[in-house]
Amino acid sequence: MIIEALLSVAGLVLLTFAADHLVLGSSRLAARMRISPVVVGVVVIGLGTSAPEFLVSALAAARGDTGIAVGNIVGSNILNLTLILGVAALITPFAVASTVIRREVPLAVGSVLVFAVAAYTGLSPLTALLLTACAAGALFVLVRWARSGGNQELTAEVAEFEAEGGAAVVAAAKRPAGWIEPVRTVLGLAGVLAGAQLLVANASTIAEQLGVPQIIVGFTLVALGTSLPELVTTIQAQRRGETDLVVGNLFGSNLFNSLAGGAFIGFAAGTDRPGTTTLPLLSAMLFTALLAWALLRRGLRLTRVDGLVLLGAYCLTLPLLLTF
Repeated sequence: MIIEALLSVAGLVLLTFAADHLVLGSSRLAARMRISPVVVGVVVIGLGTSAPEFLVSALAAARGDTGIAVGNIVGSNILNLTLILGVAALITPFAVASTVIRREVPLAVGSVLVFAVAAYTGLSPLTALLLTACAAGALFVLVRWARSGGNQELTAEVAEFEAEGGAAVVAAAKRPAGWIEPVRTVLGLAGVLAGAQLLVANASTIAEQLGVPQIIVGFTLVALGTSLPELVTTIQAQRRGETDLVVGNLFGSNLFNSLAGGAFIGFAAGTDRPGTTTLPLLSAMLFTALLAWALLRRGLRLTRVDGLVLLGAYCLTLPLLLTF
């Protein structure tokens, strides 16, 4: 089991590193193609940061490991709004724009609710079609909101993301050669796929050897690993003082995880073994989303006390795993 554990860690490292390059390469490639910064920010970067959850869950469901697949999405959704958001508030209390609380956050919470209903009834190709339609509708609404609200801030954030990624990855070149970003994107996607395969295969083996349900491994080890990109993005945004980006990234990740990730599981699992989980765990996922929303809405800010409340909420979800 030591070898499987080491391979799982290697998969997590590769997954996180490759996801960064996938998002950076695809966003720069989209910018070179003169795609609107709004589309780059909402669609390319938004979907890209959730790519680990999508691919890990899809591969797990295709292998028949639907417990890992569903546990990964549920665990990631809970982690994002308790552990990661709580840590961000503990580092530095922050305020959030009211427009984010009124628009993006309720849309994300609604998406989590839709996923919970679909996962309770069973994630199959039929529910996957419904989730795909909801994901397309959510993307349309997000892009429309971003355009109507003026895209100056989003344009600046996308430009800063690309510039900082370039400083970290591409030495000091002001404008890398045109072939670099397509290659980076392809290699990033290949790395995410390889890391996901390493993680899923070995996590499944560990679950079998320990004799624990797959969903427990998915909820803990796999979910924590696939949430690392969100954790890194949150810390970077917090360090730069981009508090709206912190909240938007985490709630946006839950939106894409729930709708797109749930659709991936449904299509990959097929009708023979639909992905599902227990009502208490799905209720805990929805409760943590509502709790984070309520704390933010109360004063349009998160304090260190709020951060402790969110961390406590995460700890309270762990005993639910004993019901399996």
